[in-house]
Amino acid sequence: MRIAIGSDHGGFELKQVLIQFLQGRDIEVADAGTYSADSVDYPEFGEAVALLVIHGEVDAGIVICGTGIGISISANKVPGIRAALVTTPQMAELAKQHNNANILAMGGRILSPETAMACVAAWLDSEYEGGRHQARLDKITAIEKKSCQ
Repeated sequence: MRIAIGSDHGGFELKQVLIQFLQGRDIEVADAGTYSADSVDYPEFGEAVALLVIHGEVDAGIVICGTGIGISISANKVPGIRAALVTTPQMAELAKQHNNANILAMGGRILSPETAMACVAAWLDSEYEGGRHQARLDKITAIEKKSCQ
């Protein structure tokens, strides 16, 4: 498995922790930046991870900013992305099971490293259930198609 990870300065420290965590699970990591704690703008990193996911260069992505809100909004502007902002392992699990989230978003100023690692583990260890959830995802896809015309 290959995962892209990106953050702004508010998520930089947590990103570094999660890179080590992922590598410890034998997951290949594509680091989409930022590469320091210097102030940067989150939209470019949300977009960078989203494009890697959509173009099939990675299997999934993780994005982090101070709260996770802005970078999740940015990633979700790319059609086909389902970035889910999570704060608990249960949210991460359900994001995969019910919404087939292909990007996990978190807040570096909100979550402890331990909680963030638990969220990533829950998301990675979960499977999309399909079934009744697929109709909802199909409706999201239809919204994307209408708004891209």
